[in-house]
Amino acid sequence: MDAENLLLSLELASGSGQGLSPDRRASLLTSLLLVKRDYRYDRVLFWGRILGLVADYYIAQGLSEDQLAPRKTLYSLNCVEWSLLPPATEEMMAQTSVVKGRFMGDPSHEYEHTELQKINEGGKVFEEEVVVQIKEETRLVSIIDQIDKAVAIIPRGALFKTPFGPIHVNRTFEGLSLSEAKKLSSYFHFREPVQLKNKTLLEKADLDPSLDFMDSLEHDIPKGSWSIQMERGNALVVLRSLLWPGLTFFHAPRTKNYGYIYVGTGEKNIDLPFML
Repeated sequence: MDAENLLLSLELASGSGQGLSPDRRASLLTSLLLVKRDYRYDRVLFWGRILGLVADYYIAQGLSEDQLAPRKTLYSLNCVEWSLLPPATEEMMAQTSVVKGRFMGDPSHEYEHTELQKINEGGKVFEEEVVVQIKEETRLVSIIDQIDKAVAIIPRGALFKTPFGPIHVNRTFEGLSLSEAKKLSSYFHFREPVQLKNKTLLEKADLDPSLDFMDSLEHDIPKGSWSIQMERGNALVVLRSLLWPGLTFFHAPRTKNYGYIYVGTGEKNIDLPFML
């Protein structure tokens, strides 16, 4: 959700219980504006909160003028002081994939994982147990990246692609119509497209290249991983992810108000395919 409309966005998302205390809201309003100024971001999004056993991580993201350029991610434990996280790498993903359970809420906390490594000595190969230390900050980077790629979403038309390539905020976007807002096909993954590249020319024939340049939610696997509901007498559409419980997207049809927030433990629902 955009930091500039934070109070309204939190109010619209509050039906899912994603609230913040008044002092946290006040701290966020001030500190995120300072983050935008100091880091010179085009936009700052309040991404959400990952719940820890000792403390919670508050997450924000900075966007450049090209909206699909890699986002900069920051975290805070008190909503006042923000620390920049490094970009996610394949090595981080592989390293943290073995860590399970809740976050502690301490960036310096180290998880211990025992793995077998092959050691070659004098022409003989044997396996030895090695204890690997994994920092919680590395796990935080990995989980945020996974959630972004899987369930960060945006309504169709909110961004547009220029003929020269960069993606910009569509200032003429006035919201989806009520009928369109009820369809999963009206929402896109807020990332570089993956499935779109595999579509045939015939499938792309009806697409508008300036608007339909991201992957639609209607083809997400497993099918049924999104819950879509109308609230407040059809004045608000709410999408909730069943794959990453805690992710809520909201949009008030025929208005510019939309956004998403994640409030959860950072754990994926790996049992979802068996539950559908």
